[in-house]
Amino acid sequence: METILGIDLGTTNSVVSLIQNGKPIVVRDGAGSTILPSVVGFDQAGRLLVGQEARNQALLAPERTVKSVKRQMGDETKITLGEQQYSPQEVSAMILRTLKERAEQALGQTLSKAVITVPAFFNDKQRQATREAGELAGLEVVRIINEPTAAALTYEPHSEKNERLLVYDLGGGTFDVSIVQIERGVVEVLSSHGDTHLGGDDFDELLLNYVCDQFEDEHGVDPRETPAARSRLLQAVEEAKKRLSDEAFTTIAEEFIATKNGSPLNLNMEIDRLDYEDLIRSLLDKTVTCVDAALEDAKLTAQQIDRVILVGGSSRTPLVRQLLKDQLKHDPHLEVDPDLCVAMGAAVQGALIAGVDVGPVLVDITPHTLGVRCVGDLNGRYSDRLFSPVIQRNTPLPAVRSEIYYTGVDGQEAAQVEIYQGEHDDATFNERVGELLLEGLADDADAGSEILVRFHLNLDGILTVAVAERETGLEKQVTLENAITRFRASSRDEAKSKLAAMFNDSDTESLGAATRIAATSTDPAGGDNRVEASRVAELLAKARRLLANASSEDADEMRELIVQLQESTASGETDRAELIADQLSDLVFYLEDA
Repeated sequence: METILGIDLGTTNSVVSLIQNGKPIVVRDGAGSTILPSVVGFDQAGRLLVGQEARNQALLAPERTVKSVKRQMGDETKITLGEQQYSPQEVSAMILRTLKERAEQALGQTLSKAVITVPAFFNDKQRQATREAGELAGLEVVRIINEPTAAALTYEPHSEKNERLLVYDLGGGTFDVSIVQIERGVVEVLSSHGDTHLGGDDFDELLLNYVCDQFEDEHGVDPRETPAARSRLLQAVEEAKKRLSDEAFTTIAEEFIATKNGSPLNLNMEIDRLDYEDLIRSLLDKTVTCVDAALEDAKLTAQQIDRVILVGGSSRTPLVRQLLKDQLKHDPHLEVDPDLCVAMGAAVQGALIAGVDVGPVLVDITPHTLGVRCVGDLNGRYSDRLFSPVIQRNTPLPAVRSEIYYTGVDGQEAAQVEIYQGEHDDATFNERVGELLLEGLADDADAGSEILVRFHLNLDGILTVAVAERETGLEKQVTLENAITRFRASSRDEAKSKLAAMFNDSDTESLGAATRIAATSTDPAGGDNRVEASRVAELLAKARRLLANASSEDADEMRELIVQLQESTASGETDRAELIADQLSDLVFYLEDA
């Protein structure tokens, strides 16, 4: 079998992949890393540095180091490194040669062919420069393919379905969004928009400035003025940024980061995810504008997109997923590692060229969203039935995620955490899988005391939930066996009827804008209700069964009627509830006969 490498030559990081046993794998270096920083330099002795070593010296010796060379591909320019000048193709060739040698060491054989990816918006000169870089690295470039095409191949190597995909690619240095059409196995980019100077590096700078500004306010010293301190902090905030993709908060700690009057100063700062997301929101809003422009150019609406795929390490930011879901009404896919999927898709393309049959990329994921029931804004009103996701569906396993919630009243003695799985904003539409009661909270704490909830879901579907009061460190945890399969094994009709019986739960008193852990359970709402509970339960059970096979338009109408029926029943609006129930009955009857 001829091996054709798949290479993602990125602005910030590069990756090499190949096919083994019919599956794409990413080649690791001797230290086990899958990613090669796209940084090239020379040390003081003139030795070539590529990757992490070059990245480490970038801020200390910028005259001997170059990064983000991809932004200069196709330009008639020269890059000065030490006493020598190089074209962008030559610098890129150094990166490609390093990736080639990494793969050769892994396989123990010489490799000479590659498929290399480029952004969809690259012009002919940029594509030709990329091909030249490959040839300089000793590679026959058998194909140059677009990055969104490669990402689509990772998900659908043999797709015969007609689909439209939106590929959102947010890397370290660049952003682009592409609308991709898959028709009879042919992958075509319909439109593309982007920003060549927007990515994770910009997020790092914003977080660096935030940390340094606070440090300067406290100590009167700016660490950014010292190159070594700035370099250390830049790496520290980058690692903190990555942790905040999974955790609700993290700590940045650097000893002896500066001096004042001859005395060393240490930095120790806690960063909340919400604070970090506030910093980068304006940049992410720009990406959403690009999404709208790409849809307009493709003459499509969000409703005509079948799937949204996330590419690039920076797309892991939870706010990215939320903004796209709000804008497009789709849950983005990131089952395949966003850092690696482009290189893996390039390897798939290489295998197809070589006539090798390639199977789909199999990744263990959680099929349902897991979260907690809390108090918050549900359809414009405060309710104790709000479902707050912690681990989103389609998250690769194993997964660890945490979120911060808040107590609802002064002196609250306990926090009851009810765990659900499902996709509805109303927890009563989802499946309850367990609960945990954290007792002995600080009796002098005001409402709004922080409660940290952490979920750990392993490959066997075992969910461990830990709950802690951040102020005191009080903690308790519970382990739930087979959390991701319970819903499949349970009786759906029985579950829906049981949940429907909860529709008369009263909304709790408004406790503020933040979601809160329920302090007490609520009593059923009283009053005359001419819509029989048994009829409601049966009707909703039928509607839920039919949702999976309904068309997109019918499913949207049915979900809206379900929510309206629940709200009107819970609030005692009997006339409105009867009218909505009749409308839902008509739709159910139509779908059952279809």
